[in-house]
Amino acid sequence: MGEPDTPEAGTREPGTREAGTVASGDAATQEAARVPLRWENLRLLWDFVRPHRAVVAVGIVLGLGATAAALAMPLAVKRVLDTVGTSGSVTGPVALLIGLVLLGMLTGVAQWVLLGRLAEHIVLDARTSLVQRFLRGRLGDVQRRSPGELVTRVTSDTLLLREAASSSAVQLVNGTVSLVGTVVLMAVLDLQLLLTTLVAIVVVGLLMAVLLPRIGEAQREAQRAVGELGSSLEGSLRALRTVKASRAEERQVDAVVARARESARHSIRAVWVSAGAWTIAGGGIQLAIIAILGIGAWRVDQGALAVSTLVAFLLYAFNIVDPITTLTQTFTQLQSGVAAAARIRETQDVPVEDVHAGRTLAYVRADTAPDAPVLELRGVRLTYEGARAPAVDGLDLVVPRRGHVALVGPSGAGKTSTFSLVLRFVEPDEGTLLLDGVPFDELSIDTVRERLGYVEQETPLVSGTVRDNVLFRHPGASEAELWAALEAVRLDATVRALPQSLDTPLTATSLSGGERQRVALARAVVREPEVLLLDEATAQLDGLTEAAIQDVIARVAAHGAVVTIAHRLSTVVDADRIVLMDHGRVRATGTHAELLASDDMYAELVAALRISTESAPTP
Repeated sequence: MGEPDTPEAGTREPGTREAGTVASGDAATQEAARVPLRWENLRLLWDFVRPHRAVVAVGIVLGLGATAAALAMPLAVKRVLDTVGTSGSVTGPVALLIGLVLLGMLTGVAQWVLLGRLAEHIVLDARTSLVQRFLRGRLGDVQRRSPGELVTRVTSDTLLLREAASSSAVQLVNGTVSLVGTVVLMAVLDLQLLLTTLVAIVVVGLLMAVLLPRIGEAQREAQRAVGELGSSLEGSLRALRTVKASRAEERQVDAVVARARESARHSIRAVWVSAGAWTIAGGGIQLAIIAILGIGAWRVDQGALAVSTLVAFLLYAFNIVDPITTLTQTFTQLQSGVAAAARIRETQDVPVEDVHAGRTLAYVRADTAPDAPVLELRGVRLTYEGARAPAVDGLDLVVPRRGHVALVGPSGAGKTSTFSLVLRFVEPDEGTLLLDGVPFDELSIDTVRERLGYVEQETPLVSGTVRDNVLFRHPGASEAELWAALEAVRLDATVRALPQSLDTPLTATSLSGGERQRVALARAVVREPEVLLLDEATAQLDGLTEAAIQDVIARVAAHGAVVTIAHRLSTVVDADRIVLMDHGRVRATGTHAELLASDDMYAELVAALRISTESAPTP
């Protein structure tokens, strides 16, 4: 009877775009792409490092050991050269030099392994937190963003976070100590040569200060484009049948590739800027070394400087490139890491559901309280954020403990929103929902959902085998219960014929859309729920297999309640009670014959769908 009344099973906010476009979170994403490297933003990055601060401290100590060894080596070389032509032994200085090399190698390896492990743990923690938030968050809050964007948060953004959060602090400390220590030791060796070096460093530093922000900006823009690329591609693949049927392959290819080109354009820009930065840094230092060599050679010729001192100073000049490079890379990583941290932190507006808060409720057997309703909605009102009118407004609905209740009505009548309320995907603005006479707000979400079996209209299947899908709701069900559920939906023979039977991956099967829908129905009834909610569960089935679904409905309705959202009347003409909804309220209730005779809207719906007004034959 029309399309679902709200996007995505009534839980996505009105105005939200489908996956494949940039969702409403993109404004915040673009803002994150401009995150400056200030202390308050660095604190975002520190939040990911804080649980591992002890490991970071050890990494800093190891790095300082390697830095100390590197700083001492030119002085050790000077001692070796000073013994040449004298009666002194070179054994001691050479042994010291070898010891420094070994110390640098050992501390370097240990630091590499330590920081590598730390990086992966930080990524794992961030991904675990995101996955938990996305899967445990409230449905409407999660669906405000496109799936492609959320996947980008878990994949690409956490990779950008890895280096910045793990090694940047260590590199910042070690690079600073190495740079300062090198400059101090160069001053000890010769002040005039140091002045030449410092002039070059200042000039290079000023140029890098101009170029570094451009590198970070280009990288952040490239990352934003990657997120849009993921959203666009995910939407196109999800709607691949529609794309092909609409002969829109080339248009979609052009749209997705345009996103890829935009990402490549920003990345190439970052490459050019980075190449310029490193060329300036390297070239400036090399020119400084040439100047040092020329001035130093002149001073040696004048007898004002020892050859060993010039060699040691040149070694420091060569080594000073490393801390400058390290610090430059660190600031670049921090720029990207802060932006990634900001993008990840955007998801903090998705609150995690506490599904266990509240009391539990024992099952009420139908034969002990046959007249008490299992579900009841009293004066319920629901308005989605940004909507101009309520999706459900003053809804009163009673679901008997036994029997089949069908919800029908035009698009926007509030049918799917009613299911979203019952399943606690959303909470009402006002009114009361009751399960076995107990208000929902006294019960835990887990208790409510445990009592309900749900088959949504699109009947998505989870990745895995046929067994994984059928047992998804009740993983502890027995083999007999599993086969009984498949037999109930007349799918047992089909599954037995699969190459690995129940253990056949669904991606390797040739199950039709209707058969996959029956797998989803078997999942809901592997253990009969107290209330079975079907959102047009027969939409993809042919007439023969539809009878099997009607058998399941009849069997469950004999012991419990079945509530069906019907978009075509052929699935509900035999319902015990039909509820006609309009503008979020119950307009009329009755049997098919009663409503056809008494309500013009119902008659118009029947006529519009050209459905026989005769009751469907009993399967």
